[in-house]
Amino acid sequence: MKRFLTCLAAVLALSAALCAGAAASDFDAAAEDLSAIGMFRGTADGFELDRAPTRSEAAIMLVRLYGAEETAKEAYDAGTLRCPFTDVSTFSAPYVAWLYENGIANGTSATTFGSGQPCSAKMYCAFLLRALGYEDGTDFAYADTLTFAQSKGIYDSMLFSGDFLRDDLAALTYQALAADTKDGSTYLLASLITDGAVDAEAARPMTEKIEAYRTLASAQLDNRSMDVDVSMDMDMTMDMDGQTVTLPTVSEGRVQVILGEESMEMASTVETTAQGQTTSTGTWMKDGWVYVSASGGGETMRYKYQMDEQLQDLMAMSGVNMDALNVSGLAMIDSIRTEKSGSDTLYTVEMGKGLGSAMDAVSGMVGQELGTIDFDKITAVYTMDAKGQMKAVSMTFSVAMKMDVPMEDGTVSAVSATMAYDMDMTVNATGDDVKITFPDFSDFQEMDLSEMNP
Repeated sequence: MKRFLTCLAAVLALSAALCAGAAASDFDAAAEDLSAIGMFRGTADGFELDRAPTRSEAAIMLVRLYGAEETAKEAYDAGTLRCPFTDVSTFSAPYVAWLYENGIANGTSATTFGSGQPCSAKMYCAFLLRALGYEDGTDFAYADTLTFAQSKGIYDSMLFSGDFLRDDLAALTYQALAADTKDGSTYLLASLITDGAVDAEAARPMTEKIEAYRTLASAQLDNRSMDVDVSMDMDMTMDMDGQTVTLPTVSEGRVQVILGEESMEMASTVETTAQGQTTSTGTWMKDGWVYVSASGGGETMRYKYQMDEQLQDLMAMSGVNMDALNVSGLAMIDSIRTEKSGSDTLYTVEMGKGLGSAMDAVSGMVGQELGTIDFDKITAVYTMDAKGQMKAVSMTFSVAMKMDVPMEDGTVSAVSATMAYDMDMTVNATGDDVKITFPDFSDFQEMDLSEMNP
């Protein structure tokens, strides 16, 4: 039984971490949508989303984002546009030549473009930013390309943390098409439709999704200061060494966050019931300290520890410019439906399967392989009132997990688990209306985390 409980604790801890921060990273739907408007094309082997894109492939996408594909081809066929590089295919030559002629992309030497070399996330984000009207050297430094792209909502380090693949190229392209151009007059895809570079009817499903998402993203929900009630039902079934346990869990609580420029305050109180046992956990962050109170089985533990390094990481994760429309995450959405409910508007968002790059990021943070984790489709319903303020969010999804858990006796147990989640969040207050009342921390004992993780 001790072995089983060890495995159970490991699965629950990992499950909680995933629910707190994981996001999908499987962009087949984005590739399909881009293909429908002629922006992304495959080969005889399909879209080949699992390989790195080449510089030539990135060049082709960039010319299409400028709405200059036909112009480039016609000029090249007429002989008024020539490609100075010897390592570019006949198919890619018009695109590379147009970019070079317009000073948008250079070669790796006077005679080579580096056509078959892999394109990096930084390189492609720089291309996308240029297509939106930004200039490196003026609006952003090339070395800071990813940070600038993240501030515009195009790039997200959690979604694109691993090797840069054609899958990621499709996702970034999708999000750039939904982003505002530099002058703020419209978003990129709408601009391409107006210029006649993209067929309006072919793009209708994509524009409808983008515009619904942009409305949803602009909802008045200050995620730097929030006060929300949260409830979660989780049904888990776990198998280990032929032994199976079913563990239904119900949690209810309240989370308050106030995030300043250089500080963070938080209060979280959660009551969890599983197998007839109820535990209460309170977590507070204040002045660089974390305070934890855990009660269950008639016992209560109170401890505190400093979190300077962890706080810096949290602040960095919250560094996106919230004054700009954030479209990061759009590429992982399969569909958005809207409907009225009285004076409110309900947005039903369906997200695709997979964790991809985000799981690589989670693995990197904990410093170990997590095994295999598969999210089923995620359905989220957002309720927005007539003033554009977010009132509530509900989410349902399931997770299948397989992992190897090391035991104290040196053996390893193979564990599989399935978890079905049903979560609801109700917004109590945002912005300056969020007020946190902290308890008395005088009897919290200090804990040195360095001694626990030598």
